[in-house]
Amino acid sequence: MTVAQKLQAFWNHPAGPKTIHFWAPTFKWGISLANIADINRPAEKISLPQQCAITATGVIWSRYSTQITPVNYNLLAVNAFMALTGAYQLFRKISYDMAQPAATA
Repeated sequence: MTVAQKLQAFWNHPAGPKTIHFWAPTFKWGISLANIADINRPAEKISLPQQCAITATGVIWSRYSTQITPVNYNLLAVNAFMALTGAYQLFRKISYDMAQPAATA
């Protein structure tokens, strides 16, 4: 199979660039990249609800992407990465919160 044939097969794939099934996960990479950019953010500024949502979304949609036909590997990759980056940020936030002394009122 030549390069041109491979590119044409990719172009005409049911999850290829002519469909929303390609572009939606591609743009979703922005969320994961933003989460990576936040790795240097102080742990006290990490949003627990936001990271819970990112992690849960990553886990749920990773599973979903393996059950559809054809399997959308772009969707699987972005959501697995979202789950990993979200879980890392959750770990940082929870570790920070647990290390803080209890507030007395």
